[in-house]
Amino acid sequence: MYEYTNFYINGQWVQPATEENTLQVINPATEQPAGVISLGGREDVDKAVAAARAAFPSWSALSRDERIGYLEAIIRGYQNRMEDIAQAITLEMGAPSWLAKAAHGPAGLGHFMQALEILKQYEFEAVRGSSCLRKEPIGVCGMITPWNWPINQIACKVAPALATGCTLVLKPSEVAPFDAMILAEIVHDAGLPPGGFNL
Repeated sequence: MYEYTNFYINGQWVQPATEENTLQVINPATEQPAGVISLGGREDVDKAVAAARAAFPSWSALSRDERIGYLEAIIRGYQNRMEDIAQAITLEMGAPSWLAKAAHGPAGLGHFMQALEILKQYEFEAVRGSSCLRKEPIGVCGMITPWNWPINQIACKVAPALATGCTLVLKPSEVAPFDAMILAEIVHDAGLPPGGFNL
């Protein structure tokens, strides 16, 4: 059974503002508890957004090569945790194990790999006549993701945001949260600067 009762904010696992607000996650295939999580409130969101805002100037100023290095580290960590991600998806949403291993996990990995390949060749600046068109990170991204195909939905938002220099706050579905928690562990182990990714 999973127990994720802390949030990942500013590069560390922190206790929620209200510790007694927890939710039991039910495996829909067995109708048995799969784990417990904390439910966040306004104070938790404010902390996460403040961390992402504080990290944005330095994260957005990183070079393309530096962001490539972080994405490569996330991809390596993701590949190493593929079995854990598949197991989490099976327990949190009742997906058959074979489907979680063959489709769910690889779909999320594919988004990170695609973001990496695009980042390697993306034109952030182009001269058009007498003008220079510069594409810059927009800021802090708030990401709310659904329960179905959870890591796919998460990765298709998180990967391009990090690749383009945006910081983020991720709010996964409370009924399918475990794969997002594992992704936070992967991001942490990849050495992402504090505040770049918050959950």
